[in-house]
Amino acid sequence: MLQKTNRLTLVEQVALQMERQIESGKWAVGMRIPAEPELMVELNVSRNTLREAIRALIHAGLLKTKQGDGTYVCSSSALGVVLQKRIMRSDMLQTLEVRHALEREGAHLAAQRRTDDEARELLLQLERWEGAAARGDMDGIVTEDIRLHQGIIAASHNEILIELYNHIADASQDSITSLTRYEANADFLEMHRQLVEAIVDQDADRAVATVHRYIAESKAVLEVKGGEQL
Repeated sequence: MLQKTNRLTLVEQVALQMERQIESGKWAVGMRIPAEPELMVELNVSRNTLREAIRALIHAGLLKTKQGDGTYVCSSSALGVVLQKRIMRSDMLQTLEVRHALEREGAHLAAQRRTDDEARELLLQLERWEGAAARGDMDGIVTEDIRLHQGIIAASHNEILIELYNHIADASQDSITSLTRYEANADFLEMHRQLVEAIVDQDADRAVATVHRYIAESKAVLEVKGGEQL
């Protein structure tokens, strides 16, 4: 029987410290991490230990090495990497069903917990989205749609839900883009206005009901357009 260990190896400790730098945003996605000599001094470890830790984070999908250039951050967390790989193996309906669960609970909690500042920001974000629609700016519609939903989830004040949703949104951006291009009509925009107004009014039941309606609309789009052939 395997025995449970309570101590991390030195390599694991170094990797964990570096992972925290990434998750905190101090080392942002796309950033080149400090050079080996600097990290060796900062972490007080040998070159071999540091390199093993870096290899572990590369294997986890958090870092990548560019030959002759350095090592770069390529994901904000290991969770994001795992979700991205999993979503790539899923069809659009499964992804939409997960979004349904997260957005339903996010809307419910946001209606209960949103601050006055968050309510104002959601209304402004909605206006930005409607402005993109009025201009016929499809890329803008997609961008503002994602930002609106992220703002709603942020107003839930549930840190796990926020992190999970942001990773799902990042990993499923292609499918969100495909769906939004077909859904960008007056009815779909109106449903999102009703959602924001329900959250502003702190009407959790109405917010949840609105999520159900626009998700049903998205499922109908998948049925008509053939799912992954969008």
